[in-house]
Amino acid sequence: MRRPKLLDTLRDYSWPLFRADALAGISVALVALPLCIAIAIASGSTPFVGLVTAIIGGFIISATSGSRVQIGGPTGAFIVVVYGVIQNHGMDGLIVATIMAGLILIVAGFFRAGRLIALVPEAVIDGFTIGIAGIIAVSQLKDAFGYPEGRVPADTLPKLEWLWDARGSVSLAAIGVTIATIVAILLLRRWRPRWPVLVLAVGAASTAVLLFHLPVDTVGSRFGTLPSGLPAPVWPDVTPDKLVELLPSAITIAFLAGVESLLSAIVADRMFGGQHRPSAELLAQGYANVVTPLFGGLPVTGAIARTATNVRAGGRTPVAGMVHALVILIVVLAAGGLAGALALPALAAVLLVTAWNMAEPEKWREHMALPWDELLVLVLTLVLTIFADLTIAIGVGVALGFFLRWWKGKVTKLWRLRDH
Repeated sequence: MRRPKLLDTLRDYSWPLFRADALAGISVALVALPLCIAIAIASGSTPFVGLVTAIIGGFIISATSGSRVQIGGPTGAFIVVVYGVIQNHGMDGLIVATIMAGLILIVAGFFRAGRLIALVPEAVIDGFTIGIAGIIAVSQLKDAFGYPEGRVPADTLPKLEWLWDARGSVSLAAIGVTIATIVAILLLRRWRPRWPVLVLAVGAASTAVLLFHLPVDTVGSRFGTLPSGLPAPVWPDVTPDKLVELLPSAITIAFLAGVESLLSAIVADRMFGGQHRPSAELLAQGYANVVTPLFGGLPVTGAIARTATNVRAGGRTPVAGMVHALVILIVVLAAGGLAGALALPALAAVLLVTAWNMAEPEKWREHMALPWDELLVLVLTLVLTIFADLTIAIGVGVALGFFLRWWKGKVTKLWRLRDH
């Protein structure tokens, strides 16, 4: 079924439901604000672009989603591919690639491809996720250690070489802000999990930078003042050669958006006993990724952490996600200037914690206990994700997973015949 969940929930909607959704939406917006800014910066874009993505993409996903509680926005999984596209093709190239990805997702949703998520080996998803977490962590070392502004290579090994060569310019003040923010996030999450932990930690660190005049870069010092309104839609320059050149990136973006949104919907279903519609979910991702880039936004998908926050905060219908987008819009319109004071090492700390959570270290022991074939697929996907290419990692991981599954079945049959 491709019908959005919003249409179902509005039939018996009530004021108590709206109150719960509104409070949840506000809570999620407070979590999303620093994350969207940090992800946009890590992707090679500007903070405002991350907020635009959450506002427009988040609203469209909630309004058309196949899940009752899905929260859409920019996520860490896109950082690698987005950074590479911007470096090689500029923001205009990213817009074209994202629109193409949106069209791919719409076609996939129309043909009910959402059910194919069950065919992707779990080892591939785990290896890919850990690999992405590693790339995100490396990408944040520049701001976490206070390196001066400069063009950083997109690939992991050259990036590590660049960081090592520039090690003499490390800032102790930036390192202190990064560590203090990480400690504050971890302690607040343990002692006051219902508070807007990320906003409080980043806000406190940025206030300390301001009060003590620490030599640390801020959003304002690097990117200038944020606009106080949404941009007008602009159609990008499209040529046949550009479409062919950007097709691999578009396929990668579509795959990431589809897989992450469906995984997010599955996690949410388990949390509150819901049942999402895979085809409607893919269509929602497609609509959002066609419209959002026209306003200069990044690729958008269902965000697992923000969706889980929504469920825990009491959100039960798509209205919560729509409120989350509107709250971010209000912040941009009324207090966007405050974002200029945010310290970049504090935002880097947010993504370092996010990367650690994405890697799920609590499951590493389970991964090591996997059968040899599944562990091989996981490790190979992880290594290729970090040191090669996302598309190659996914393709090789899925192909190897299917081959090993077929080969093990053949070997099992031969042993059975031998026993008889």
